[in-house]
Amino acid sequence: MAFSLDTGRLHLREFTPEDAGFALRQLNEPSFIENIADRGVRDLEQARAYLLNGPMSGYESNGFGLWAVVEKPSGQIIGMCGLIKRPNLEHADLGYAFLPEYFGQGFAFEACTACIAAASRDFGLPQLLAIVNPDNTPSRRLLEKLGFRLQDTRVIHPGEPALCIYQRATG
Repeated sequence: MAFSLDTGRLHLREFTPEDAGFALRQLNEPSFIENIADRGVRDLEQARAYLLNGPMSGYESNGFGLWAVVEKPSGQIIGMCGLIKRPNLEHADLGYAFLPEYFGQGFAFEACTACIAAASRDFGLPQLLAIVNPDNTPSRRLLEKLGFRLQDTRVIHPGEPALCIYQRATG
């Protein structure tokens, strides 16, 4: 059975290959490329492959991954949020990205709060990390509001710039 979460305004569900249109748009948003990375996804087939090899493979190997964030009234996917287990990090990390028209409305805080609760309640994760570009002040503020504290700044992915690593207990 597929995992999902509900909040007052949002439904978080597992991605499917049919969500490739959203993924293509999200991964090519200038804010995503600037603050997260350019994943090199330029067409629907590459977007499907991103979903299959990224979020969807996480569901199989860890039971969790990035989930589609659906706004309940419209039924539209407005972003992604969830838990990612990276081989080069000690704990799972909280990840999120939203389409720009949904910035500043509390959606990221609402989705992240639900994911932090699920990390403890549903997946037994005692700690979570979050990695963020040092220049991404809005995300850094959000992480601090969510109870994360800066632990370190270091290179996570070889050849890429250093990132801020935040940590918090889930309970």
